[in-house]
Amino acid sequence: MTTPLWTSAELEKVLKAKAGARFDVAGVSIDSRSVGEGDLFVALAGPSHDGHAFVADAFAAGAAAALVHADGAYPGPTIRVEDTLAALSTLGAAGRTRAARTKVVGVTGSVGKTGTKEMLGAILADQGATHISRGSHNNHWGVPLTLARLPRDSVYAVQEMGMNHTGELAALTRIARPDVAVITTVGPAHLEHFGDLAAIVAAKCEIFEGLTSGGTAVLPADHAFFGTMESAAKAAGAANVITFGAAESADLRLLSARVVALETRVEAEIGGQAVEFSLPFIGRHWAMNSLAALGAAIAAGADPARAIETLSAIRVPDGRGAITEVATDGGAFVLLDESYNANPQSLEAAIDALAAIANVRQMYGTGRAIAVLGDMFELGPTARALHRQVAQQLAAREVDRLFACGELMRSAYDAAPDAMRAAFADDAAALVAPLAAEIRPGDIVMIKGSHGMRMDRIVAALKARP
Repeated sequence: MTTPLWTSAELEKVLKAKAGARFDVAGVSIDSRSVGEGDLFVALAGPSHDGHAFVADAFAAGAAAALVHADGAYPGPTIRVEDTLAALSTLGAAGRTRAARTKVVGVTGSVGKTGTKEMLGAILADQGATHISRGSHNNHWGVPLTLARLPRDSVYAVQEMGMNHTGELAALTRIARPDVAVITTVGPAHLEHFGDLAAIVAAKCEIFEGLTSGGTAVLPADHAFFGTMESAAKAAGAANVITFGAAESADLRLLSARVVALETRVEAEIGGQAVEFSLPFIGRHWAMNSLAALGAAIAAGADPARAIETLSAIRVPDGRGAITEVATDGGAFVLLDESYNANPQSLEAAIDALAAIANVRQMYGTGRAIAVLGDMFELGPTARALHRQVAQQLAAREVDRLFACGELMRSAYDAAPDAMRAAFADDAAALVAPLAAEIRPGDIVMIKGSHGMRMDRIVAALKARP
């Protein structure tokens, strides 16, 4: 018999509320469109939609019960609370509390946190039952939702945690209470809300406030603010600090990252021992992410040799560096899908990856580098200057063609050399036709922009071409 995720009696005790009937739930959902059989549907009131309007849909899809705060004639068992979002946070905290034997790893950073989370999740899943946050469930509802779903028998859990204001990460980490806290790196993301890099570093260091007794911090040894991060971790009670980077002092030290075909060959030292492995994606930044993941896995008790073996088989999610060869007239082109999000640091890394693939391809007489870029948001007063710098980065890497969209990326387009400028549009969708007409067999096309620019529409259109 399958053990339920939560019983109605447990929910009553945790939430201090009364259930309308006895029931067991197998999962927790906040979206009526993805409710699974036996789920608890949590009716959250959002800025655009109120989940209470979809409770009937959730029951029709198989929900066992609903968590609500509004009166209504619901077609199934409910638990009534004053605030469903607060109740979800309480439930997430309870899920973490009862998982006392589960090693929880929290991952944050300006860039690389989702990729590192996915690599770490794959490593740990090969060595024990592992629960990992879905997609980018890294905010005030995503973190408690992930922990509310935490199976009782999990050996490991990996939770991504994000923020764009001071205090957000502190609240999340106190719910997650990680045994291992990872900062991938910190760069100029969310400058609009923080003003400078030092303030962003301080906000990222909030992750240590929830660290369990005897916990471990995993930190980027090469970062200019490494000392600040290390001090914050120790002040919060971290018993151990594991470092990764190119610095000689790093516990996991990157020696080289070479692009060969469509993969990255990594040479590193881990605890003074030389290791080599391949990653099925491109760029030095991925090599760094892999060392962060390995450091966190080691801190969580995983076997290092087995972890390294797992890395070569990992696949990254769409929009975060996935590489696809797409058929076109007379051959195929390489699509580097970085469309999910962008900030100055991650965009520069993506341009490096584009250039690295192109350099390899050009040894065989093919491989124009084509960048398709949309606006980067939340950069404050420096936004236009940071976008203009993109043109310099593209020129320095000898990118052949630039397609750009958005008011801010216009600054990069206007500053780019004449021969590089291919097309500009206000909206991403308007770039599809000129881009499709431009692409030739052997080209490498990299697509990136902030999430709100919906650059994924270009990716989908290119993949759907007959």
